[in-house]
Amino acid sequence: MTRKRLCAALAAVCVLGAAAAAAAEPSVVAAVDLDRYQGTWHELARFPHFFQRECAGDVTANYAAAPDGQIEVLNRCRRADGSMIEARGRARVVDPATRAKLEVSFLPAWLDWLPVGRGDYWIIALEPDYSAAVVGDPTRQYLWILARTPEVDEARYAALVRRAAEQGYPVDRLQRSRR
Repeated sequence: MTRKRLCAALAAVCVLGAAAAAAAEPSVVAAVDLDRYQGTWHELARFPHFFQRECAGDVTANYAAAPDGQIEVLNRCRRADGSMIEARGRARVVDPATRAKLEVSFLPAWLDWLPVGRGDYWIIALEPDYSAAVVGDPTRQYLWILARTPEVDEARYAALVRRAAEQGYPVDRLQRSRR
């Protein structure tokens, strides 16, 4: 085999390997203590989506245990005019082994029986002290970088972005959240 053909073959293997890695589902963290995960998280960055189109800043998510074992979700953000938007939902654990895969619904309770309107919420990175997390979905269409504080230093933010990139998320789509 000539050197040129060897290089071409190696390049093809690399491209196929990268495509296979991107096609595989992202991995989630080994275990989540949902009691420690509860509370307020500040959005540092996200992939832009229609349901957050009016969010100009101060984006937070608050998680609290519900009596039925599910998790109550309260998402808030500030519009450009200063008014606040709220969305209430519920999350349920779909992977009891890790508790890192959840399914979230913002449908009203009377429509919650429908098999639509749910979104995957996968915790793909979580700091040991529960101070920051990276959340995505298996299709890599959704991504959020969250922290317990409204801001983190640039080195820490870059490390969180790198963890998402390592999972195959197109981090060039990330939009930094404003305060």
